[in-house]
Amino acid sequence: MIKTFRKSVNDELTGNIVPFWTSRVIDFKNGGFIGRMKNDLTIESGAPKGLILNARLLWTYAALYRHNNRENILKLAYRAFEYIMQNFKDRENNGFYWMLKKNGTPRDTKKKIYGQAFVVYALAEFFLATGEAIMKEKAIELFNLIEEKSRDPEYGGYFEAYERDWILATDLRLGEADQSEKKSMNTHLHILEAYTNLYRIWPDAELKIRIRELIDIFLSKIIDRKTLQFQLFFDEDWRVKSDITSYGHDIEGSWLIDEAAVAIGEEAAVHNIVCGMADRALAEGVDEDGGLFYEGRQGHIIDTDKHWWPQAEAAVGFLNAFSISGEERFLHAAFKSWQFIREYISDKKHGEWFWKVDRKRIPDAAEYKVSEWKSPYHNTRACLELLSRLNKL
Repeated sequence: MIKTFRKSVNDELTGNIVPFWTSRVIDFKNGGFIGRMKNDLTIESGAPKGLILNARLLWTYAALYRHNNRENILKLAYRAFEYIMQNFKDRENNGFYWMLKKNGTPRDTKKKIYGQAFVVYALAEFFLATGEAIMKEKAIELFNLIEEKSRDPEYGGYFEAYERDWILATDLRLGEADQSEKKSMNTHLHILEAYTNLYRIWPDAELKIRIRELIDIFLSKIIDRKTLQFQLFFDEDWRVKSDITSYGHDIEGSWLIDEAAVAIGEEAAVHNIVCGMADRALAEGVDEDGGLFYEGRQGHIIDTDKHWWPQAEAAVGFLNAFSISGEERFLHAAFKSWQFIREYISDKKHGEWFWKVDRKRIPDAAEYKVSEWKSPYHNTRACLELLSRLNKL
């Protein structure tokens, strides 16, 4: 199974994901990369350009260059880096804008900490790829800015969003479907991911403390210790403000928390918890076909669609749980998740992955192939993580 699994992952990465994101998304007219593409490959010429898409493109190209050393991919990484620094960076107030117009001028000047974290994550990866000191310097500079502006010294954690001048925003939502609360699981998860990547290139004592604090916040505030599932939104002093279960975030968080603990040498403290999270996701969130449902509430599925990114995270999360526990049911779950991706999520006609399929496994052709949120981050990262782990096995 492991050899078959590994070959299938490599085929998907090299034969589908990489060709799409290296050939179809360059914006030759306005610079940088296109903002939106429909599922049939039609480009929306007037679409805005999002910080998340561009930061994730930078991370993806840097990570792929580390994987295969191809010069065309390194050039794309530099293109992404230069566009972010020239257009998204606020030279007056520091930090990075949330959204640009198609021509690269500011459209939404909010400083959403989720977005700042992804720039840190991408810059650290670009340093790992090139060794250029400027990437490390900029990543550390942005880490210090996040700590100065967003960290809550009273209750711990980080506030969600700020206006251009770093006044706390009144609308704190990350996306339209989110709640306007001062703290969220999602932002903290990706600050943790970003800080973990930064620690790989800068093992600073204060950074290690912040990573440890974030892990403790997950263990003591964000994870419901009865269900071993994430709670999603909180007020300033960590009172829970939501009752939705996000199965994709649960399984993604299980391996990202473990990754952070491994980075600082404290993985033993989280292994039982993260394996328990994977176990709960497997028992409650996985359909008979191996696909991961989108959302639940109090143990009941409330959204049976299967989005692209939870499937990617399921394959990695279950394989990670297998590597910790040695329980073969996790290995089989990871392989079944991957088989579901290859059969139903991977778009064999137009390339890349569908945004989602329904319970009958029919793709939603109305959703974007590329957008502010649809990027190569989840699937590229999943492939690279799976290949690394499968090679070790």
